[in-house]
Amino acid sequence: MTKVESLIKKTYTAAVSLRGAEARQIKEVLKTLADSLDAEMKALLKANAKDLSRQEPGNPRNDRLMLNEQRIRGIAASIRKVSRLPDPTGKLLDKRKLVNGLLVEKRSVPLGVVGAIYESRPNVTFDIAALCIRSRNACVLKGSKEAEETNKVAIRLIKKALQAGGIDPDCATLLPSERETVQELFTATRWVDVLIPRGSDSLIRYVRENSRVPVIETGAGVCHVYVQAMADLDQAVAIAVNAKVSRPSVCNSMDSLLVDRKVASAFLRKLQAPMKGYGVELYAEPAAYGLLKGYPYLKKATNEDFGKEWLSLKCAVKVVDNIDEALDHIRQYSTRHSEAIVSKDKKMCERFLAEVDAAAVYTNASTRFTDGEELGLGAEIGISTQKLHARGPFALEKLVTEKWLIRGNGQVRP
Repeated sequence: MTKVESLIKKTYTAAVSLRGAEARQIKEVLKTLADSLDAEMKALLKANAKDLSRQEPGNPRNDRLMLNEQRIRGIAASIRKVSRLPDPTGKLLDKRKLVNGLLVEKRSVPLGVVGAIYESRPNVTFDIAALCIRSRNACVLKGSKEAEETNKVAIRLIKKALQAGGIDPDCATLLPSERETVQELFTATRWVDVLIPRGSDSLIRYVRENSRVPVIETGAGVCHVYVQAMADLDQAVAIAVNAKVSRPSVCNSMDSLLVDRKVASAFLRKLQAPMKGYGVELYAEPAAYGLLKGYPYLKKATNEDFGKEWLSLKCAVKVVDNIDEALDHIRQYSTRHSEAIVSKDKKMCERFLAEVDAAAVYTNASTRFTDGEELGLGAEIGISTQKLHARGPFALEKLVTEKWLIRGNGQVRP
C-alpha cells in the first residue's frame, strides 16, 4: 500500500468517529477551529507570504491565493456560521408501516468520505473541512502546489481542533500536493465515496474524464449580464461593474456583457469611465467596437472570446437586437453557472428567468451573489453546474445521501 493510499484508508477508518460524535462535540470542534484562525493568524500569513513569493508578480490569479487579516477573519466567521447551521444528517425523510408489519424509515446520512481536488485558494481547505465536519463526513483534500505552505498550516489547525473535541483527527487529511497524488485518488473507490473538483474548466474536465470515484462537478463560469432595452442604465452600469471588478478572479464574475441595440450607445458611454478606472480590457464585436472607440483598453473580439472564462479584468462585449438574440447567445456560450438580466420590464425578466438554463439566474442583480454564504447557506464547496444530486452552491444541505432502515420481527419474503 502506497503512502497516499494509506492516508486515504486512515481517513476512511476514522470517519466512524465523526458519524458517532455528539452534536456538541462537532459544534465545539468548529468553534475551536474558528478561534484558532484568530490565534494563529501570524502563522497563516507567514505561510501564505511564502506561497505568494513563489508566484509570478502581477498574475491576477494571485488574488485567489492571497490571505490577509480581513480574509482570515472572514473565514473564521464563515466557520462559526456553519457551526450554527442545523445538522443535515439524521433527518426523517419517510416513515411507514407495511402490510406485512415491517417498519420502514428513510433518513439522511453522511456521504462518508468526501474527496476534493482544488486549485490555489487556501480558504477552500477550511470551507470544505468545516462543511464536512458539520455534516459528519470525513474529507480527503488535495490542494495545489501554489498553496502548499498555507494548506499545511490549515490542516494542522483542523486536526488540532478535531482532537480537542475528542474526534479522530484523521477525519481530515491533506494529501501531498504532487500531481501524482491525483491518480491514486482517482482509483480509491474502496475508500472515497465522492470526488469534488473545484477550479478551472480544464481541472474539472480532467477529473471528470479520469476518475473512477463518482464525481460531483463544480463548474467553471462563463457568466453573462444582459442589459435589456428597458433597463435603468445607471443601475445597469453599477451591476455590470460590480459583476466584473469586485473580484474578477472568481467563477461568478461577469465574462460577457450583452447590450440591447436601442440603449447600446447611451449605456456604453456611461460604462466607459468606471471600467477605465479599473483598467478593464473590453473585447468588443464590430457594433460594440464602433460605440466604444476611444476607450483606452479596447480590443477586437473573436468568437472564442465569447466562450471564455476570463478570471481577470477582461470582458467580452456584444450588441444584440433583442432578448431573443441575447437568449440565443447565452444558450450557445453559457456554462450554466450564473446569468443576469437588467430590465424594468417584468415580463422580460420573467421570460429570462424561465428560459435561461443555469444554476443561478438573476434579474436586476449582480452575478457575484452566486455563493453559499451570500445565499444564506454558510460556506460552500463550489458551485455545481450539473443537474444530478445538487445544483448551484454545493453546501451543507447537499453533503448527505439517504439510508433505508427496516425493522422487522421475523418477516420473510414469500
